[in-house]
Amino acid sequence: MQTILAKKAETPTAANNLRKRLIQLMDFAITLDWRGDNPARATKPFRVGGDGFHTWDEDELAQFFKVHKPRTLAHTAVTLMLYTGAARVDAVKLGPKNVRNDKIEYRRQKTQRSGGVLVSVPIHPDLAEVLDRLPTNRPFLATQEGTMRSAGGLGNLMQRWTEDAKLPQCSAHGLRKACARRLAEAGATAHEIGAVTGHKTLALVQRYTEAAGREGMADSAIEKLIARPNGERNLANLPKRFVNSDTNPNQGKEN
Repeated sequence: MQTILAKKAETPTAANNLRKRLIQLMDFAITLDWRGDNPARATKPFRVGGDGFHTWDEDELAQFFKVHKPRTLAHTAVTLMLYTGAARVDAVKLGPKNVRNDKIEYRRQKTQRSGGVLVSVPIHPDLAEVLDRLPTNRPFLATQEGTMRSAGGLGNLMQRWTEDAKLPQCSAHGLRKACARRLAEAGATAHEIGAVTGHKTLALVQRYTEAAGREGMADSAIEKLIARPNGERNLANLPKRFVNSDTNPNQGKEN
C-alpha cells in the first residue's frame, strides 16, 4: 500500500487524496467480508508544504545518507540539490563547466523566457568534497554513458532512492525547499535566499524566513523589549503586581 502511495510522492496532496480513497475502498471491502483489515489505515499521510511539496527535515536527510553512502549517485544527487537549491531540470545539466571561481553558476530553465535568472552559489565544503571525486568531462549526474541525464529520469531514481530509505514522502523538489529552510534558519534574509534558489519573486522565499527560527525571533523580540528605556524597571514590577492580584482576589470588587 505504501508503495502505491510512494509513486505520488512528488505530489503529496494527490497522494493524500489517493490515501483517503483507498481507506474508503478498503473499509467497504471489510463490510462485504472481503477483507478483515484495512492496510490503508496503517499508512501515514504525506506532510504538505505551502506549495504542495514536503520539505525534508534534518532527520530525513540523515536517514537518507545512512542508506545511500558517499560515492553513490544517490548521495551525489541529493548533496548537489541540497547545497545549490537547484531544481531537477537544472541539476541534471550542472557539471564542471558551471564551476567558476569556486562557485556554481547557471541560469534557471524556468525563467528562460525572461532571459533566465543567473544563479551563482558558492560551493559548500560538503558539496566540494563530493564534486572533487567526479569526472571532469561530464555532467555531475551523468548517465553511465557519460551523457546528460533527463529530469524525468532523475525523478524516477529519486523515487526509488527515497523508497529504499523509507522516505516516500520526500522528493527532489523537497530538497530545494530544504535548502531554503536551512538558509532561513541560519539567519539568511529573503533576498539572500532568493539569490541562492533563483526565485524570481520573494513571496515564496518569505514563507521560509517567516517560518524558520520563530523561537529565536521571539527571544530576540523580548530582549529588545527588555532593553528599551525603563524596560528593566517595568519587568521588575511585574511580580509585585501579580502578588497583589493573587493575595487580594476581591480587591476593587463590591462584597
